[in-house]
This record gives sequence, C-alpha cells and structure tokens, in this order.
Amino acid sequence: MFGKRSSNHTFTLFFSTDLHGSEKCFLKFLNAAKFYGADGLVLGGDLTGKGFVPIIERNGAYRADFMGRSETVDTADGLAGLEKQIRFNGFYPKRCSPEEFERLKTDKAHLAEVFRTVMRAEVERWVAIADERVAAAGVPCVMMAGNDDDPFVDDVLDGAKVVRHVDGKLCEFGPYTLLGFGYSNPTPWHSPRELPEAEIEAKLRSMTAGIKNPHATVFNVHVPPHNSSLDLAPKLRADLSFATPGSQPHAVAVGSKAVRTIIEECQPLLSLHGHVHESKAATTIGSTVCLNPGSEYNNGILRGALVHLSAEKVIRHQFVSG
Repeated sequence: MFGKRSSNHTFTLFFSTDLHGSEKCFLKFLNAAKFYGADGLVLGGDLTGKGFVPIIERNGAYRADFMGRSETVDTADGLAGLEKQIRFNGFYPKRCSPEEFERLKTDKAHLAEVFRTVMRAEVERWVAIADERVAAAGVPCVMMAGNDDDPFVDDVLDGAKVVRHVDGKLCEFGPYTLLGFGYSNPTPWHSPRELPEAEIEAKLRSMTAGIKNPHATVFNVHVPPHNSSLDLAPKLRADLSFATPGSQPHAVAVGSKAVRTIIEECQPLLSLHGHVHESKAATTIGSTVCLNPGSEYNNGILRGALVHLSAEKVIRHQFVSG
C-alpha cells in the first residue's frame, strides 16, 4: 500500500488537519478518498478534543448538558444518539453515576485522570475505524499528533495496522517521500508539544538529511512557516484576551521561523500545514507550494486541500470544504 507508483501517473492527495475530536469531520476525512477520487490521505496534527461531557445515569435515564442545552434520554437508541451528537461536536461522552459526577466537579486530579482515560479510549476507537475504512479504500493514509495532543497519542497511532503514523519520520507515500512533524514553536497556551525554535530546526535538519530528492518530497508539518500568510492569528495579551488597537483584532505572524528556514533550504515539492485555524491560505516559498486549509471542526465542517501532483510538480491545488 505504501509502495511507489510510476512517475508517469498523476497523484492526487487530500489533506486535512486540526480536527480536535470532531468525529463528524474525522469520518468525512476517511471518506475523502472515495468522494474526491484521491490516491492518498494526509491528516495533520491536533486529533484530540478539548473536553468530555458527563452523561449522568439515574433510574434508567441519562442526562447530559452540552452546547447550551440539557438533554435526557431513556432508551438504548436514545443513549447511542446522544453519544453520537456529543462526538460529532468535538467532545467525548462519559457515562457516570450522580456520585461520580459530583466528584468530577470537586476533584481536579480525578477530573484530569478521567479525561485522559476517556480521550485515549476515543483515539483508540478512531484508529480502529480508520484502519478498517482505509483498508477498504485501498489508499495510503498517514496521520500524526499535533501540539495540542498528549504524548499517549503517539503510542495509539503506532499501534495502527493500516494507517501510518508519521510524526518525526520519513516514509514512502505513493511516489513521494513524506516528512511528518507535529511539534510547534511556543504558544500562549503551553500545549503538550512545543519546542524552542532552535530545537525544531535541529530536529528538522536531522530529518531532511535523509531526503534523497527534495523535489519529490511532501512535508506534513503541523506549524506553518513564519510570516507566510499561513500563520496569521489575532494578537493576544498576557491574559489571552485580544490585543485590539482598532475595531478589529490585530493579526500577527505566529508561525515557526525554523520551519521557514528548513523549507527555504530543502525546497520540498509541497508543504502542508495547520495549527492556525483562521489562516486558510496558499503561498510559495522559493519553489515550494505551501498550504494551510484552516479548520472549522467546531461547526462540523471539514476543510481540506486537494492537491494534484505529477512527478516533481504540483499541477494544481484547490481548497475544499464539506
């Protein structure tokens, strides 16, 4: 599945990123090969969600409060539907007793442990779904964690049977070499996978040393290059509120200078990025085509980039959403 194709063929890849636990977006991603006629699927970082929703069981009924409303169900089908709604909106369902719910509200350490347990179980379920559907589609599929993902995500992805985990690795992807890198430069949120620029540059330089033909190489690097138009985000104050000199939030470049340096030096064929959800854009750095499709996971909309390649050339790309 990961072998090389003849360079006489065109190759179409579909890229998406920053799903943040939205099962609706994840299932759309897995269907993209069939829907768009793609020859390969690339998923960037930030797979996991940002919270879970307790479903409180009492006397055979289940109640959950989420998305500004309260919902109660009392059948197996109703419970399954409620859990599906929660997953589709980027959260994780967690069944619990009233006593457990009260502990979750007061015991922060217990809350954190339960969240990690629920999150890991959901990522394992995603990987099982992906393995089954990717095998049926018969196309290569690569995935990796991002700066918001806990370290355990690597272990789960390493256990995949069909999907390829690419963070920190070079691998064959159709007729190309693909480089995966999920870390970001420091952010105001102090997320699990952040590194100083010097360390990012050292790691990427070590990886690119193994690339034989940069013009047949695709980068899947979570953080975009600095000052590239792919990395514009609202400037924040120390309290994480918008620093707004005028009526509109002031946008600043937040991407990685190290990533830009490596792209300038290596000149891969294509460089795929995410991380900055609001900065959907395309640019070139030297001869390298750089793309960030953005993210609207919180609305259940899958944003992506459909890229048509031929040998050592990007024929065309288009941003798609659905």
